[in-house]
Amino acid sequence: MSFSKPPVDKEPSFLVIRRDNIGDLVCTTPLIAALRARFPKAWIGALANRYAAPVLDNNPDLDAVFTYQKAKHRAPGESLLGLYWQRVRLLLDLRRRSIDYVIIGSAGYQASAERFARAVRPRHVIAFDNASRLADMVVPAQTSRPLHQIENTLRLVGAVGIDGPVPPPKIVPQQRLVEECLQRLPQGRPIIGVHLSARQADQRWPDACFSELIGALIRQHGASVVLTWSPGRRDNPLFPGDDDSARAVLARIGSPRLLALPTAELAQFIASLAVCDYVLCSDGAPVHLAAALGKPVVALFGGADPQVWYPWGVPHRVLQPASKDVKDLSMAEVLSAFGELLREQPLRSSIG
Repeated sequence: MSFSKPPVDKEPSFLVIRRDNIGDLVCTTPLIAALRARFPKAWIGALANRYAAPVLDNNPDLDAVFTYQKAKHRAPGESLLGLYWQRVRLLLDLRRRSIDYVIIGSAGYQASAERFARAVRPRHVIAFDNASRLADMVVPAQTSRPLHQIENTLRLVGAVGIDGPVPPPKIVPQQRLVEECLQRLPQGRPIIGVHLSARQADQRWPDACFSELIGALIRQHGASVVLTWSPGRRDNPLFPGDDDSARAVLARIGSPRLLALPTAELAQFIASLAVCDYVLCSDGAPVHLAAALGKPVVALFGGADPQVWYPWGVPHRVLQPASKDVKDLSMAEVLSAFGELLREQPLRSSIG
């Protein structure tokens, strides 16, 4: 298979489109880093939905980040007409830039991402061969073995002659928010981040198990725990929250070594992970955010494939019961995994 590669005397322009969820966007940052390393003077932009876009804040490999709001995520008082008008203005701005390459980062076919790419009118579109009628530089979607999401996404830049080691995922927390978290931290280390929330039912560990684990971590390891969760009600159809679960866990633990930190904004959540030494969470965005921050992770997996979604590039323990429902993981199993990770990865001298 051959592709037309950028001319050697020209630094091309790239727009990476990744309109998926937070974890998917984190797993796309190595692709962006690979582009920057190969084309240091190129213009590189990214298009993401507004909810996930803080993943790209202060990313040194990007010249610009463009965001749009999904209609189902619009804020109170935000009209559909207003959202669509903003989107039209965004696309016109991108079209005026005469972009050389649009890279559609999604592993599966997305008609909406293709519509964005078509409206931008780039010279070339790079995408996986998932029924796209627009891409002229097509990368096979199927591989001979399961690949981690990072490895698989990175295959797209082979279309412009990039082949080499996989760069690590990269996110840059906002220093002001990190400082605010540091000021609130309990005394005592290690600092262990425990995230309650999980999107899918098979990823949700019982509240009682979280309470038992946090108590054991404090007693047995002298740990301080930063408890985070998505605030709000569980029955919110757009952004389900876990205030009820957090109250249930906190009611069972009365320790000054526990900091309760609901994280309404993604940037705040990233900062809360940045101040931790270790992280416990279910499979999903927190796994990849923590890994991109270099944090050792204990990850509880439901039905997702750990070969594709494990914490990339950091010491970790992945726990997946035979039932593929995290409710069947005992507190003792998770505590044991933490003990192994603590012995494997000595405590660093600084945090943040």
